[in-house]
Amino acid sequence: MKCVLIIPSWVPEDIFSSKTASSQINYWQPLGTLYVASSLQQAGHEVKFFNGAFMTHEEILKEVKTYEPEFVGIYSTTFGWQKAKKTAADIRRLCRHTFICAGGPYPIAMQERCLSDNGAESIDAIVTGEGEITVSEILDNLQKGKSLAGVEGVAYREGVRIVKNPPRPLIKDLDSIAFPDRELLGDANLYIPPPATYRRKPVAVLMTSRGCNRRCIYCFQIDKERNSGVRYRSVENVLKEIEHCTKQGYREIKFIDDTLAADYDRAMNIAQEIKARHLDFTWFASACVNQVDKPLLRAFREAGCWAILFGAESGVQKNLNTIRKGITLEQIRTAVKAAKDVGIRVSTPFMFGIPGETFEEGLQTIEFAIELNPDIANFHAITPFPGTELYDNLDKYGTMSEELTDFTYQGAAFIPYTMTREEILKLRQMAFRRFYSRPSFILRKLLELRNPNDFMVAAKSVRSLFWLWTKGDLFKSRKKGSVN
Repeated sequence: MKCVLIIPSWVPEDIFSSKTASSQINYWQPLGTLYVASSLQQAGHEVKFFNGAFMTHEEILKEVKTYEPEFVGIYSTTFGWQKAKKTAADIRRLCRHTFICAGGPYPIAMQERCLSDNGAESIDAIVTGEGEITVSEILDNLQKGKSLAGVEGVAYREGVRIVKNPPRPLIKDLDSIAFPDRELLGDANLYIPPPATYRRKPVAVLMTSRGCNRRCIYCFQIDKERNSGVRYRSVENVLKEIEHCTKQGYREIKFIDDTLAADYDRAMNIAQEIKARHLDFTWFASACVNQVDKPLLRAFREAGCWAILFGAESGVQKNLNTIRKGITLEQIRTAVKAAKDVGIRVSTPFMFGIPGETFEEGLQTIEFAIELNPDIANFHAITPFPGTELYDNLDKYGTMSEELTDFTYQGAAFIPYTMTREEILKLRQMAFRRFYSRPSFILRKLLELRNPNDFMVAAKSVRSLFWLWTKGDLFKSRKKGSVN
């Protein structure tokens, strides 16, 4: 069958302030969509991919009309659901008989409720879990003229009824899945993380495991009860994909596992194999602070790791306990110091608006970030994504915005009973100002300038810093039609 996979059109200003977007924007390789594409190709289907990060809505519609696909799959986050519905409706007007399916974090969380949502009438089915096997079975049934009855992991329309099939078990053997088809991306150099978080282009995104056995209240996982924990690919399978990426010309890899170090020995093995095979790429990973030590971080560094993200989240132990992070302030300090000691740069995200957090505790978090002195610090608003503990127990924790477009880490979609929206936005701006305006930090960054990319990052950072100081309501949500 002729298939099209789509990420609806969006622009940076939909998420970020136009004043700071240049230093915040990132274009991730959409691994979930690319994995589905590979599975469909393996089953003999023809696949095209249209990415709305680089195409307007009208350009996507034109390509779809020209191609006349029999199947369209639309990816959607919570933030992007309204755009996904519009994309489906406009495609339906052009292609009356095309089967339209939606998947991604928001449909997985909301499931059959998406199909009954106002404006979603053009969507025929929702994938309610991992898509590789499910979408292939949907197409198999469509080719045979069969209904979707019995296809696990699907909610669909049957006449005027909405039917929800049983969930599909999570894929246990991750090695059995074909590598994501990055050839569909076109120009790989377009897909870059935020400016200060990569060194070399093009940058590939790679996942060595799926799932998480931690229970942070703000984290969305398909395995809501964490019954399956972390599912690992074999080290050899991971190395094969790394080698595949380097042969395709990728010079850097961003590992996007929730934590690359969930299995300490496996993480050490991956690093040692990368070094032993003399693979020429630099890399960036995330890890939990209580799962690393200096020997592991040194092995990472020797294998080409130049930066690591530690989810610090808060500088107040009470708030770390509230979000069930499972770490201590001292463990954060120890991990950050260990990474610095072995020569790895450190990125630490923090969040404001944690249930029970006060404005004064937010100020303590800013001081903690300054004490840690990482190379990069981000300051977000905690977000109650559908399917999370925070979302499911909202009345216990606070109030929530009714606007799905607020559901980014930039907008304050959640307000705890102990703070106001204005206080959260104020803390974000104060944090960025204080952290990045320190003379010692600025001097360190000036001394680190080495190449044109470093100077480009510095220029964008200076522009953002200017607006952080001159525009007092930089992070205030925009009304429709306005630009901030």
